[in-house]
Amino acid sequence: MANLIRRYDPFREMDELMHGLVFKPMMVSEPELPSIKFDAKEDDRGYTITAEIPGAKKEDIKVSIDGGAVTISAEVKKEKEEKSGERVIRSERYFGQVLRSFTLPQAVDEAGAQAKYENGVLNLTLPKRNDTGSKKITVT
Repeated sequence: MANLIRRYDPFREMDELMHGLVFKPMMVSEPELPSIKFDAKEDDRGYTITAEIPGAKKEDIKVSIDGGAVTISAEVKKEKEEKSGERVIRSERYFGQVLRSFTLPQAVDEAGAQAKYENGVLNLTLPKRNDTGSKKITVT
């Protein structure tokens, strides 16, 4: 049978408390890895997507549309260097690709789609496709 009674030991409680305070590792803030955050709006004519892609160049952004599936990818470069006098005391760099895919409720007319990138923000205008994609056939 398991021992259900625990004897109170004030020194043990104090040791656990002090260990947590004294030997706790210092909080080191790691750089946030880039990601694509976006807002999507819908009206009768189509969708408007606003995506944040800081650190990307316009020529490094790619948008692909397949029906209602939209994929945004970009090469992102981020460099940060902190100096104290003449010595570099901290240097952070990130080079890599970010990708975000999502599916819209209705298919997109790829021919009418538009993309504009300015000040780290990508604006997509995606008109809805008029046809439903379904086809009626007659039975003979």
